[in-house]
Amino acid sequence: MREKIILDCDPGHDDAVAIILAVADEKLELLGITTVVGNTSLENATNNALRILNLVGVKDVEVYPGADRPLVRDTVLAPKIHGYSGLEGAEIPEPHKKPSTKHAIDFMAEMIEKHPNEVTIVTTGPLTNFALFALKYPHLVGKIKSHVMMAGGIAFGNVTPVAEFNVFADPEAMSVVLGLDIPKVMAPLDLTHQAVVDHEIVNKIRNLGKEYLKPIADLLEFFIGAYKRYFGIDGAPLHDPCAVMYLIDRDMFEWEEMYVQVELKGELTYGQTVADIWHLGGKDPNLRVLKKIDSKRFFERLLDDLQKIGT
Repeated sequence: MREKIILDCDPGHDDAVAIILAVADEKLELLGITTVVGNTSLENATNNALRILNLVGVKDVEVYPGADRPLVRDTVLAPKIHGYSGLEGAEIPEPHKKPSTKHAIDFMAEMIEKHPNEVTIVTTGPLTNFALFALKYPHLVGKIKSHVMMAGGIAFGNVTPVAEFNVFADPEAMSVVLGLDIPKVMAPLDLTHQAVVDHEIVNKIRNLGKEYLKPIADLLEFFIGAYKRYFGIDGAPLHDPCAVMYLIDRDMFEWEEMYVQVELKGELTYGQTVADIWHLGGKDPNLRVLKKIDSKRFFERLLDDLQKIGT
């Protein structure tokens, strides 16, 4: 039986790859895509999700817009990494379809009621939609199978020295989600920086022979350039596909159960995910932290899945 998932995202270059992975792999059943403000505006993120689906010829997956601002804090976007539109660097046609008029959190509720204890929520953007769902539909939270998030960083951040973007963009939402009594899995920066796409891998993607992959390769070239300019590193971490890949091949990962909370008050540490690595606080773990990934196996599976659509 395929794993039923809802992909909550803010495309975003790495989100685009995560979308293709979610629709291509035979182990997953993508029930729908929900969008949230994050890497770019909600309008752009929604349009970008539709553009990627249109690019790869997927017509049976709907896109549901969600939150257009964080719960409490001012909106934070990421144009330095993803450009103004969120998907700079490639010519991708405008979509033929329009987004659904149903709100993202209402769609989540509908699917969880329809498939109790079978739906995994995968979040690759800020946690705003999922937090709003939990606040509006608390009676349905316990019917979620699991939640896998690309979020946080244990040793370092990427928008401040200690805060990862998805959490920093809405720390209060992350706090709500961390308090939910459901199985949770976190793919932090420490993990995603082990899945780095470089020019060699981009060339392999170009050479797979699928016309729709040429714009994806262009997107990744832009993404690599942005990381070189902004962080001074060679290659770009494919953060968001790591969260999807966990549901495809768990044996690819090593993890540890930890107690993690988010800092909401610190002047220098606002948005930091604070992990009790040594179990000093005496609290039971509240989520699984992915620590290591077999990067060779990751890219082998990714390249294999990228060419499956339409075959």
